[in-house]
Amino acid sequence: MGKFNKAGGRGMPELNTSSLPDLVFAILFFFMMVTTMREVTLKVQFRVPQATELQKLEKKSLVTFIYVGKPTSEFAAKMGTEPRLQLNDQFAEVSEVGSYIAQERSSMKEEDQPFMTVSIKGDYETKMGLVTDLKQALRKAYALKISYSARKRVD
Repeated sequence: MGKFNKAGGRGMPELNTSSLPDLVFAILFFFMMVTTMREVTLKVQFRVPQATELQKLEKKSLVTFIYVGKPTSEFAAKMGTEPRLQLNDQFAEVSEVGSYIAQERSSMKEEDQPFMTVSIKGDYETKMGLVTDLKQALRKAYALKISYSARKRVD
């Protein structure tokens, strides 16, 4: 009969790390693809109103956002607490909306310009006078496709 020796000189085999760089690069590539960078730093605070009839915007590249709301706490001392417009990363007046729309339109491809949509992301407590003035300025700039951002009402 054979003799089995349990006191062998074998240790734990080393871990094979040859595929580790492939795994790290695959995970890095995954996060690079699914992460979106914030394009605009919000300087106004807004709570989106609720709605029942919502429609999702198809091509986000054709959408220009205008934010309406009270300045955040860091800007409230300088700008006040009245609702303000934010175009890109700057506070703006209603009179500046026309030049902003012209600038955004010129940065688009020529065939996409007729399909440009302006999305108003406004606080639900914003007075309609400011929103109406904004809509009039958009009308003068021939930005006639306007949408309002809202969240789905939960009953």
